[in-house]
Amino acid sequence: MKRRIELWPTCESIPRENDPPPDVNIYPGSKRFPRENFIVAFVFEFHRCWMMEKITEKLLLEKGTPKTNKLEQIKTLNLSKLDLQLQDLPVQLLSRLQSLERLDLSGNRLQKFPKNLKLPVLSSLDLSDNQMEDVTSLESLSALKELKMEDNLYITVSDNYKLMVLLPNLRIYNGKDVSTNANHLRFVYSDNLRSRVGILAQEFLQSLTEPKEDSESKESDPEEKEVVKTPSKRKQPDVTIGPRLTPRKRLRTDPPDSPAGESPRKSSLRLKPQTQSQTGSSPAKTNGSSSTPTRASRTNPKTPQNKENDVKPKERSGNKDGRASLEKDSYTMPLFKTSSRMQRPVSLKPLHVLQCHSKQDSSEDFTTQLWACAFQPQPDSSDGGGGSRSVATCGGDSVCVIDCETGMVMKKYKVPGEEFFSLAWSTVLMSRGSKASAQSCSVLAAGGKRGIVKLIHPRNNVAYGEFRASRKALSVLRFNRQKENFLFTGSYDNKILMWDIGGIDSQYNFKVVQLLALESSTTPLHICLPPTSNHRLLAACEDGLFCYDTQLGTGSSTKSRSMDMEITFPIYDEEDEDHEYHTVDGINFLNDDLVASKNYMHSCIYLWSWSRTVAQRPDKKTRTARAVVLAELQWAKTDIPYLALNTCPGRGYIVCGDDKGRIWTYHAANLQKNGHKTGKPILPTDVLEWPAPTRKGLGSLEGPNINSVAMDPELTYMVALSDKNMVIIWKREENS
Repeated sequence: MKRRIELWPTCESIPRENDPPPDVNIYPGSKRFPRENFIVAFVFEFHRCWMMEKITEKLLLEKGTPKTNKLEQIKTLNLSKLDLQLQDLPVQLLSRLQSLERLDLSGNRLQKFPKNLKLPVLSSLDLSDNQMEDVTSLESLSALKELKMEDNLYITVSDNYKLMVLLPNLRIYNGKDVSTNANHLRFVYSDNLRSRVGILAQEFLQSLTEPKEDSESKESDPEEKEVVKTPSKRKQPDVTIGPRLTPRKRLRTDPPDSPAGESPRKSSLRLKPQTQSQTGSSPAKTNGSSSTPTRASRTNPKTPQNKENDVKPKERSGNKDGRASLEKDSYTMPLFKTSSRMQRPVSLKPLHVLQCHSKQDSSEDFTTQLWACAFQPQPDSSDGGGGSRSVATCGGDSVCVIDCETGMVMKKYKVPGEEFFSLAWSTVLMSRGSKASAQSCSVLAAGGKRGIVKLIHPRNNVAYGEFRASRKALSVLRFNRQKENFLFTGSYDNKILMWDIGGIDSQYNFKVVQLLALESSTTPLHICLPPTSNHRLLAACEDGLFCYDTQLGTGSSTKSRSMDMEITFPIYDEEDEDHEYHTVDGINFLNDDLVASKNYMHSCIYLWSWSRTVAQRPDKKTRTARAVVLAELQWAKTDIPYLALNTCPGRGYIVCGDDKGRIWTYHAANLQKNGHKTGKPILPTDVLEWPAPTRKGLGSLEGPNINSVAMDPELTYMVALSDKNMVIIWKREENS
């Protein structure tokens, strides 16, 4: 039975988690503290016990004034520099301070103020030099007149305005009189609120008086429903175009230089037949005088696509086309070391489906194409395997950061006129001045049609900078994991550039330097960095897979370099006038040596050895080396390009979506068991069917193209992006 799942509209929330308390591990009488140092040890032990209790009634009476034996009579309280966190503030105890007028909490580690704490006469609060990031928690302090929030790294200008609205009596903020600005903001806020309430009331009244007419008009217009099903950016085939044009050249479409021009991305490249009976007809030629002549992307008439796609994924047998080399060479799987948690396959179930990239936030938008997603890295994870529930997605004019568990959009960044194609996470250092040590912070880079890289600090909810990486559109972004401030950008001018984005200071000043330029013959689609190499780069392009040397020398660092080697695949031997398989539209490492890659129009995923491939000597004339293929993984038969695959090394998984909303998963342990069957593709471990979300008035939505898939290191969550403005979130079942 298929699980029914509702399609969520855009929603915003910012859940936070507190840091754990510090672990103090000091014991008297231990080897670290011999008997002669017992007095010192006793002092430390006393300090440890006191730190465990933190705030007590006795402490409040000692720190408060005037001196009294009743909390209800304290008017001034100094709790500064006690290393306090949110969990150290007992709400029930502090609520007894009904006469408290002045409170000093400066120099602590507070991220927010207790929401349920009500201090009715508190007029002055000092929260400077903390880690505050949620100002809405101060809303209960309605009598507050003076507030200090200096030296809080994550407080933005927007937060300052929020405080003036949330605190109706605020007059002094960070030592300055803000009465005039605060009163103006409160008036504008209340006026806008009244206007919005009035509009909502009118719409609600109209929905009560004319409910049937609205619903009938939506259902009685079949043409309008058809427009929703067929996004405008996926153009339909034109049967008048001849069938003798290469799909590889068809992909090489030069984007317009003007930011306002039509998207150079895959809109005119990824063509889908109108009906199953038209699979033999040729796709449309791309519009525009700048595009080169193209060959139709059509399947081989001898192997009809209809029959292949009607069979259930797990029951499909191996197809012999394109596997002559594999049958001759008897490849076998290598010894793949799997940990105990990698032995069993996981079970994933759909959790949320969201439309968070809609044009004008419309729930009727099913045309915006989503292109890239990535989970936020966890810099505090020592082994690199820490899980994450925050994922970034991009498509249309926006970038979103989503909490996978709740399905809430925590952050959203819009750039009117932009169309984002790629994004990447990294961790850089943020300096806080001479007195404080630098902090690591996660930053997000995003780019697309305009050729500009946007740099975002999501935790602080600020897009702090940008720089132009190309005059053409950006196709891919990738950070170097070993040198996290090094960013690679691939663009439609057939170049890959390496940048040093450096760090940032507390005012978000930064400097970007171009370090290297790598030349390509066509557009780079994916950039892959081998885990065991500090200076090698793999570029999956529209005309092949190429290896570059990115080692910086003593000479001119921006000098252009050409590729060192091209890696070829057995399917190239099967190319003819109607089939060209050179486009590598998916690649990623499964571990330090195993690489999974996918060639456009080839219905299998290659699994090959990186070390054994680069150990070969490339051909002197062509500079090519054949990939040492270890296995082929059966995948969907489709002529839709740019359906990217991904891997989860921590769980030993390879995943790839298809053109029907399904996600094909391959478990490493299962691949090892079936590796001895040479000449035949290995069946997927599981094929996750399209969850078929429903929408009022539209019924069940058909399966779209799955453009991109991402997993967190623990495979607790998996996120898939579609070409119909849907983000699908899957979650691992705990009993797996």
